Amino acid sequence: MGLLRSWGDPQIHKHLLRDEGEVIVDEVLHHWTAYVRPVLEGVLGLVVLVGAAFVPMGAAWVLLVAAFVLLLRAGWGVLREHRDRFVITNMRVFRVHGVLSSNLATMPLSRILDITVVKPLHGRLLGFGHFVFESAAQEQGLRDVRYVGRPDERDLAIQRVVQRSGLRGPRVN
Repeated sequence: MGLLRSWGDPQIHKHLLRDEGEVIVDEVLHHWTAYVRPVLEGVLGLVVLVGAAFVPMGAAWVLLVAAFVLLLRAGWGVLREHRDRFVITNMRVFRVHGVLSSNLATMPLSRILDITVVKPLHGRLLGFGHFVFESAAQEQGLRDVRYVGRPDERDLAIQRVVQRSGLRGPRVN
């Protein structure tokens, strides 16, 4: 159980600059819709596994292999989505993702030029959206963050942090 827990936790706190006073404002897990495909694959794998009991023994191995592949793929998909975290701190935004290897993409608040919140129709109905970050860098590791629940609230949280840090002056209408 300890191994499974350690694989499921991306250990966000180890990436914080605690001695500089960095604190987490929001840690964003994927919206539940990101898990739909892996869960459906898992259900299909279980159906195929049960169906293997009702076919002749010579053909059952094909269904068993297919069920194993589907269940393995479903487990990998759930773990991949669970380990993908987007974090807003008082100093920067960053994303940690990856299952076997860990990838960290970070952007200081001062480098954020623009945030586009994309809410497709089904995202508006189900309560999620995608963030697109624009920065001064030509190549950036943190550009698209998908399946963000409550995107308007998260966008306002980032805007508040940027405002409080003094990086941008007050808006004039």
